[in-house]
Formats: sequence, structure tokens, C-alpha cells
Amino acid sequence: MNYAFIFPGQGSQSISMGKDFYDNFDLARELFEKASNILNIDMKKLCFEENELLNQTQFTQPAIFLVSYIAHTILQQESPILARLALGHSLGEISAICAANGLKFEDAIALTHKRGMLMQQACEGKDAGMMVIVGLEDSVLENFCAQKREEGMSVWCANYNGEGQIVLAGKKADLAQLESPIKTLGAKRALLLPMSVASHCPLLESINKDFKEIITPILMDNFSLPVISNVTTNPYSTKEEALEVLSNQLTNPVLYKQSIYKIDSEIDAYIEFGHGSVLKGLNKRLSQKETFSISDTTSLKEVLEKLHK
Repeated sequence: MNYAFIFPGQGSQSISMGKDFYDNFDLARELFEKASNILNIDMKKLCFEENELLNQTQFTQPAIFLVSYIAHTILQQESPILARLALGHSLGEISAICAANGLKFEDAIALTHKRGMLMQQACEGKDAGMMVIVGLEDSVLENFCAQKREEGMSVWCANYNGEGQIVLAGKKADLAQLESPIKTLGAKRALLLPMSVASHCPLLESINKDFKEIITPILMDNFSLPVISNVTTNPYSTKEEALEVLSNQLTNPVLYKQSIYKIDSEIDAYIEFGHGSVLKGLNKRLSQKETFSISDTTSLKEVLEKLHK
């Protein structure tokens, strides 16, 4: 079987994420403690108890990465499985690189925290936000945003999640003005997301250089399997390639839909690692292949049973 390992990004977080793994695996407890010590953040409190920090990007990103890393590591501990390639959605691309042995855990958990801080820093004072649009063709929304930029607005297509599902990024005030005209175009839904950053658009250009400087010393020279770039949809497996696509990823749209279409013929099934089964939901509309999602001990057991039938 040819498997693609896939990893979610922001939006998959919620309180109690990773708790089932923590309660049932020594490995999970060790990794929560290690992450807490590296970041000087109580990751148990962040992930398990009601708080407002979990939705702030500098905390969201390491939390999502940690749970994805734990899920992947536990599967490999219980029943080692080789993948043909790895793919992440936005932040998940860092998780994918880690699964491909392109980053050490200690470096990756620190990187996700720094990435979130840089993104927040880049958006300070810019009234940044994101909006999900459902029900419009890509070209219609792309042309609409281009027209609005000519009129002086800051709005871009940021995430291509599925047919008729795109997330826009830009200034909240500009995005809010688009709700009515976008629905007039035929959109079924236009909803501002509870985010204080605008990912994958030119508003993040100021941090490209800093981010590249952070990742340069920690990336491995060669990876153990190809990772699909969010920016190009092409595979890469070296430090040199990763430096280029990862820094560009901050300001370019996430081509998740296009990536799945491109690799689908090479893949027999997808395995998602992390909380929420978000990518499994997206894949149902993109591929006829099965997507297994591992987010707790119950789903882990179900996946192991299916994989070894």
C-alpha cells in the first residue's frame, strides 16, 4: 500500500486535544513535558484546560504540531508504517517535514512557536483577518479579489481547501465589506474567522527573511521521504529545496486541493495525524481513496485494525 501521511494546520485545535494520548501513553506524557520545558509553556494547561491562549497563533501552532507529532510517533511505535510521501496543510508542512526526518522534535516545536510569534508580529496594527468562502469557483473569486485590490483593498485567496471552498486573507475591515457582494456573486457562505493574523498573503512579507534565518541551521540536509510543497504542489526532500518553499509558503496560498489532485493517483490511502480529522473531511470531497485519521487511542486502534486486515 502506498500511504500519504498528512498533517493539519490551524483551525484543528480545541480544548482537550491530545489528552487521550497523554492519559494512555508514557511517550505522550514525555513529549508534553519536553515541549513544556523547551517553550516554557505549560502545554497540558494550554491543551486540556479552558483558556483563551489556545486560539492565539503563537500557542496554537506548537499545540497542533505536538499532538500531530505524538499521533505519528505512537503509530510508528505500535506498528511501523512506511509512507510514500508526506503533506501538511500550512503549519502542517512543518509536521510533515518532521515525519520525513527533516527536523528534530526539539527544533520543530520551537520553530512552530517562533513561526506563530513572527506571524502575529507581522500583523500587529494591520487589522488582519481571514474569511471562509463556500460556493464559488476559484477563478471567480480570484478575479473578484484582484478587482478589489485594484480598488485599494487588501484581500487575497489564501487557502484552496476544496471545490468551492477557499479561505481569504487580508484586512478585516476589507473582508467584512466583501460579505454582501460575494454572496451576490453566488457564494453560499462568507464567514469571518476568529483569527488575528492573515496567513499566506503579502501582509507577512516582512518576516520572510527572519523565518528563513531561523530554519536554515535546523533543517537536515536530506529527508527520508518526499514532502509536498503547499506553494508548488511538487515534492522536495532536501534542505536547499525546503528553505525556498517554506519561506515562500508564508506569503503564498496553500494549494491543498491541488496537491491532493496531483498525488492521488500515486496513493492508495491517506493517514491523517492530529486532532480534529479536519483533513479527512476535506479529502472526502477531493478523493475516492480512504483517509484514516488518528487523533486518540480509539481512532488509533481502528486504524491499526484496518491497516492490518
